[in-house]
Parts: sequence; C-alpha cells; structure tokens
Amino acid sequence: MTETPRPGPAPRVVFRGPSPAARRFLATEAAGSVFLLIGTVLALAWANSPWAASYAGLWHLPVGVEIGPLAFQMSLQHWVNDAAMAVFFCVIGLEITREIAQGDLRDRRTVTVPTLGAVGGLLVPIGIYLLFNPSGEAAQGWGVVMSTDTAFVLGVLALFGPRCPDRIRVFLLTLAIADDIGAITLMAVFYSEDPSLPALGVSVLLVGALLGLRWIGVWRLYPYVLVGIALWFAVYQSGVHATLAGVAIGLIIPAMPPAQSVVDRSAAYNRALRESPTAERVQLAVLAAQATIPANDRLERALHPWTAYLIVPVFALANAGVALDADALGSALGSSVTWGVAVALVLGNTVGITGAAMLTLRLGWGVLPGGVRYSHLLAAAMLAGIGFTISLFIAELAFTDPAVMEQAKIGILAGSLVAAVLGSTTMRLLGNRFPMCSPGAGESTLALPPRPWRAPQPVLAPGR
Repeated sequence: MTETPRPGPAPRVVFRGPSPAARRFLATEAAGSVFLLIGTVLALAWANSPWAASYAGLWHLPVGVEIGPLAFQMSLQHWVNDAAMAVFFCVIGLEITREIAQGDLRDRRTVTVPTLGAVGGLLVPIGIYLLFNPSGEAAQGWGVVMSTDTAFVLGVLALFGPRCPDRIRVFLLTLAIADDIGAITLMAVFYSEDPSLPALGVSVLLVGALLGLRWIGVWRLYPYVLVGIALWFAVYQSGVHATLAGVAIGLIIPAMPPAQSVVDRSAAYNRALRESPTAERVQLAVLAAQATIPANDRLERALHPWTAYLIVPVFALANAGVALDADALGSALGSSVTWGVAVALVLGNTVGITGAAMLTLRLGWGVLPGGVRYSHLLAAAMLAGIGFTISLFIAELAFTDPAVMEQAKIGILAGSLVAAVLGSTTMRLLGNRFPMCSPGAGESTLALPPRPWRAPQPVLAPGR
C-alpha cells in the first residue's frame, strides 16, 4: 500500500525512518508496554548492581528553578512522580472524557458490565489486603491493590491475546477507565496531606476558569494549558496530590466534535491559500483545520507518545528499583504486606471482577460485547491483576517506612507477574478454543460457493 508523501518540499538528503511495520508496532499498546518493561528491568538491574548507591543518589538529587527571590525545588523522583505523572493522569482524563462523549462509554448496557466489574475489582482486592493487614501502618497500603495498569494490560493483550482481540479489548479498556475513575477518586480523598485552604480556594477558582473556557467555546489549546499549569502549582501547594490537577484538566477539555459548519468553513481557507500562499493565510488554514478536531483529541495526540514512551518508562525506572537480595526476599516472604498485595492483585481482581460482572449479567443489567464469553471474562479479570504503575505510585504515598515500602513493591512485582502469566495463558487458550472472530449479534457472513472450489481460469480471446 502506497503511503501519503510528507508535506513540504522534498529535502536534498533523506534519512530513512522506521519501517512501516515498525511504525505500526509503535502505534500499538504493545509498544508502550515494551518500553515500560524495559524501564522496570533497568531499574531492578541498577538497584541490584554494584552501583546501587548511584540509583538512590540520582533520584534523590534536588532539582529546582530559581528566579530572583522565588525558588521551587523538588527531588528528581518527585519531579517524575508529581509533575511528569500529572501529564500521564491528564491523558487518562482525556481518554475518559472522549469515551464518555463519543466512544464506548455512551452505550449504557455495554458499559454496565465492565463498570460494575471494576467496582468489584476495587472492593474485593482492598478487602483481601485488609484481611492480611488489618491495622497499623501496613493497613495504610490498601490503596496499592485497587488499580489496574491499563498500559500493561492492553500491551499483554496485544502481544499474547487471541487472534481477534478487539471485542475483549473494548471490555478491558472500559473496565480500566472505570477502575481509573474509582482509584483516582479514592486516592484524592484518602492519600492527600493536610490541605491548605487558601491554595485549595485558588485551585477551585482555576478549575472554574477551565470550565469557563469550555463553556465559552474556546477550542484552542494554549489557554487550557496555561491555566492547567497554574492549577498544578495551586494543587501542589494545597497538599492534595498534584497529579489530580492533570486528571481535572483531562476531564474538562472539550471532546465533542464541532458542528459540520465549522468543518465546511475550513475549505474556504484552503481555497484562499491555494489562490495566494501567504504566511497569514497559512496560519489561518492551519487554525481552521485544527478547529475541525476536538481539543481533547489534539491534546491527547500530542501527549500520548510522551507518556507511553518516556514518562511512564521513566516512572518505572525511578520507582521499580527494589533490592532483591537474600535479606530483602527473606523479609518479603515473611511480610503480610507483600503477601497481601500479591494475593489481592491476583485473586482479588479475578474474584471481584468476575463475580461482579456475572452478577450484573444474571440480573440483566447489561450485556457483553459480541463474541465475548464468560471464559474470556475470567481471563480478562486475571489480566486486570496487573497493577503496576498506579500501584507503585500509591506505595510511595502510603508508606513512610522504607522497608515496608520495599516489601509492598516486591508484592506488586510478584502479583503483577503472576497475573500477567495466568491471564495471558488463559486468554490465549480460551481465545483459540472459543474464537471471538465469529460475527456478533445481527451480523451475517457471505455464503461460500458450492464445491469444488477452483481458481478462476483466464478467458482467451477467439482464435488464440
């Protein structure tokens, strides 16, 4: 298949980029999960190497900005966890808003099953963790087990899932979005420091400003970005975790497509540009083209590669470096935190999601996407036990004792690995035995011609 040439004059020297196959792979969730896995492996190798001290020294390095009497400083790890991860949570908010406005979350009956399944996937793991750790500082870690890692789950599905994963992908994506909403809400309520009321007041005013921009109909991105940066600083100063500013921005930025008249009007600017190319007309044509796409889509397209290929892998590199020597593993094997996290991730998600989803189906409150069976639902629930990124994130918030934090991280790594292996194996076996490639309800296939099936013969002209 021929590709559309790049805009602009052809350069004298052309450097070959990635092949079409490589570009197609980089556009999938599998590519993001590979980068995340690389970051995790590098962190573990570095933290268990002779240079382990440099690992801790790098991420505790103070980094700041100073302008005259004003100074703002955090450790490098906090810049990753508080600032860069706000961009990641903004992308999550953008995905949630888009799916609600024009995606799979519009259909109530299709959404009900994964949404209530996500509720079960929040509550049952928390309950299991608290059975292992009913009191003390360890009990503060209940939030570690409540979230599914969307990037890893969809990446594992793309790499090891059935031949036709689209319908189960829709189910898992909807479940992950509902799970993210619940996890972010609980994190905001229970894992924030003592709030500063003046800073919270400023944050509320800035959220109101974002809503005002949306209500007015502002479609350009820079006003939202400027107010969003100010909102991040206000939320950070308030004591509430600063990443919630990213969620608020993603949820507010408009996602509805513009009116058809806006799309039609862009043709006039293109005609004017063809008649007389000038810098001003180029700018107007570009702005007219941008106005045809919702601000949500444009911002997500700009941010998603940065989050998938840089921010989330660097987050793993900064937080997954756990010492796995004999002493650490021995402590983890005897730790109720480690066992509570691992068992809650694997068993809690499997039981919670499957049980809640099947109860919803039995009560007739919703339906599964066409081609998805109970067996696929079970495998999807196992995969949802991969609770890596946000689990590591909350572990940093929940524990003050470094030893307990390390034990929780070992539990996250062990539980996520077991969930990935069990879920991908089950999904592959059941996906091949009960394929989802068959038509769904209301679809039909073309009838095959009668046997024998032969290749068509060429028709020769008379006399030849």
